[in-house]
Amino acid sequence: MKFVFLDRDGVINEDSDDYIKSVAEWRPIAGSIEAIAKLSQAGWRIYIVTNQSAIGRGYMDFDGLFAIHDRLQKLCAELGGRIDGIEFAPEHPDHASDMRKPNPGMLRDLAKRLQIKLDEVFFVGDSYSDIEAARAAGARPVLVRTGKGRRTETKHSLEGVPVYDDLAQFAAALLAS
Repeated sequence: MKFVFLDRDGVINEDSDDYIKSVAEWRPIAGSIEAIAKLSQAGWRIYIVTNQSAIGRGYMDFDGLFAIHDRLQKLCAELGGRIDGIEFAPEHPDHASDMRKPNPGMLRDLAKRLQIKLDEVFFVGDSYSDIEAARAAGARPVLVRTGKGRRTETKHSLEGVPVYDDLAQFAAALLAS
């Protein structure tokens, strides 16, 4: 099986410094849902790996998070795609566990549950914490320029990390290889 892990905010949907706290605030990035559907239809299993400190900060609750994820999954399904699972770290950064990126806990947890090795798994993110988590877990980091991606590309050393304009461009390149 082939696996792609995706960060959520800034990769699939628009990001906000004020946090995405409701379905009304959640807006997909152009082409991202279609990219997930195309990857899924081509046999790739898609998992989301996302920090959601808005819960730990008290800005939203689990019901709000699940409503956003329900909307995301429905949009993917409408295009014939599927998200196989969503892993999230809800804690406040000041009380972070190994699950919160840049720590590799969520990636390692998924690998253990799926009984896979991460060296063949792409992890697509827009922030340096995504790149760090992928490297620490032994996954294949990929940066997109959406969300915080352009800033990440400018501020950090990304040697060996492929960079794409957005999730749609990554998916097209992966499907063409």
